[in-house]
Amino acid sequence: MSASPRPSVRQRRLAAELRRIREQIGLTGDEVADRLDWSTAKVSRIENARTGAKIADVRLLLDLYEVGGARREEIIALAHDAAERGWWEEYRDLIGGYPDYIAMEAEASLIRQWETHTIPGLLQTEDYARTVVSGWNTIAATPPREIDRRVEVRMRRQEILRREPSSVELWIVIDESALWRLVGDDSVMAHQMRHLFTVTKLPNVRVQIFPMSAQHPLMEGSFTLLEFAASHDITFPDIVHTESLAVSHFEDEVTTHLYRLAHDTLAESALEPAESRDMIAEILNRWEQQITD
Repeated sequence: MSASPRPSVRQRRLAAELRRIREQIGLTGDEVADRLDWSTAKVSRIENARTGAKIADVRLLLDLYEVGGARREEIIALAHDAAERGWWEEYRDLIGGYPDYIAMEAEASLIRQWETHTIPGLLQTEDYARTVVSGWNTIAATPPREIDRRVEVRMRRQEILRREPSSVELWIVIDESALWRLVGDDSVMAHQMRHLFTVTKLPNVRVQIFPMSAQHPLMEGSFTLLEFAASHDITFPDIVHTESLAVSHFEDEVTTHLYRLAHDTLAESALEPAESRDMIAEILNRWEQQITD
């Protein structure tokens, strides 16, 4: 992935809102540029989120469009949010374009995930995450400090699950094999299962286990689908994220719909949340017995 930042969800929403207001009042981009003594390219860059909109420029546009009252304050507040650097930018040197995904994840209203091999990153304990991240040493030398920072990123991502007020729902279907696959040692696994059991009690988290004994309806690799609530009547396109040795994003409507159907199909064949919690508790007991044996 490119290290160049992609526009954030907030930046793209702001851009879409400014473009919509201009179109509503019947001005062209050329006319806006002429009245503000800007280049037409600058108007285009702002409306397509190819450049961050300065607060002063947003105010000038709203003055020109005669937008006042509560709507004006909402748009200016959105502009301030869009201009704010997320914590993930501190790690851009470490993880390239991955902060772009974290920024989108932080703005999602619903995160759907299907995981086949490991416990999903948003639900991992620090020890489990450290073991997973350290595995990159098998294909690329990774200094200890870099591993520490990668684990920090994973832990900080989890803050979205406990934000107040909660603005995201997490719906994860996990293949049962991931709960049995040894990552680290028995103690790491017992701690991870205990944490997973606790997280399933959060009101905005839905975890379903796909049992190995069930007939598999769809042999599909792990994926995450980010869905976004409309803001100011502006809908941000859904994003599909796949990750193996490389990372890919897809946001065309046909592809994201296919993954939504895939997630629905897998969820229908998985255990319900209460049954899944019982299975996690049973597997937790097995890992704890392994420690004492």
